[in-house]
Amino acid sequence: MQRWRGLEDIPQDWGRSVVTIGSYDGVHRGHQLIIRHAVNRARELGVPTVVVTFDPHPSEVVRPGSHPPLIAPHHRRAELMTELGVDAVLILPFTTEFSKLSPAEFVGKVLVDKLRAKAVVEGPNFRFGHRAAGTVDFLAEQGKIYDFEVEVVELYVSGEAGGGEPFSSTLTRRLIVEGEVEGAAEILGRPHRVEGVVVSGARRGRELGFPTANVETLPHTAIPADGVYAGWLHAQGEAMPAAISVGTNPQFDGTERTVEAYAIDRVDLDLYGLHVAVDFLAFVRGQAKFDSLEALMEQIAADVRRCKELVAAAERP
Repeated sequence: MQRWRGLEDIPQDWGRSVVTIGSYDGVHRGHQLIIRHAVNRARELGVPTVVVTFDPHPSEVVRPGSHPPLIAPHHRRAELMTELGVDAVLILPFTTEFSKLSPAEFVGKVLVDKLRAKAVVEGPNFRFGHRAAGTVDFLAEQGKIYDFEVEVVELYVSGEAGGGEPFSSTLTRRLIVEGEVEGAAEILGRPHRVEGVVVSGARRGRELGFPTANVETLPHTAIPADGVYAGWLHAQGEAMPAAISVGTNPQFDGTERTVEAYAIDRVDLDLYGLHVAVDFLAFVRGQAKFDSLEALMEQIAADVRRCKELVAAAERP
């Protein structure tokens, strides 16, 4: 996959392409419908597929301080899009100046001059340009002028998550923040993932016999509610069953919120300074403060056993 940051990164000899535009945070199952349709249409036309997205999130520029928690960083979205068959991702720096482009200017500068769109695939509620004035109907009108098709894909998907509410990035974020990681996984089609670099912590887990990787998460990461979760720790090309703790560590009067993952039955790991990923499979229990250190250790041992069971069950064919 080719990854471009800004219009100037697009090769000057870039030919026609099928384009889809959006934040696509999480690349959830609704997003996947649109992206797969774009990929299939591009293959029919014999041209590449390009996904156009933005950084930072447009809301942060339009309403400073309103940046939503991110379900997936851009490099993770690109990985997921590659799996869907996308050929290139264009990340447009979303600035105040860029936000003032009219819908017609956006079409001309991005879709026509640079990407030479042969078709554009979007959901029915797609909006773009200054004050989100551009609609799919306007886009279709522009397509008649500049010789590109516009195809609208219904992205309505629902299930048990959120009580049957249509799948969306907003719903996914809400479920994650509430600790409903199983519901979030239903929407995403995979467990929610948190990434970051392993940093030195208080090392209490090692002293208790359960050494954890203290993950310094990326900015604006959507972090599940405080508690204990079963999942996986991805490090050095290996996915290890893990017991994951999110919270402030009230047993020791902690104040800083952390994400720590214990790779079950692995006490030989040295992950300091490495970029790792943590996948959240299931919620086990909420955060609690115990009457004694012995009670805490008994609970941790029980948590680890439960996490091991949950991961083993999830990994069965």
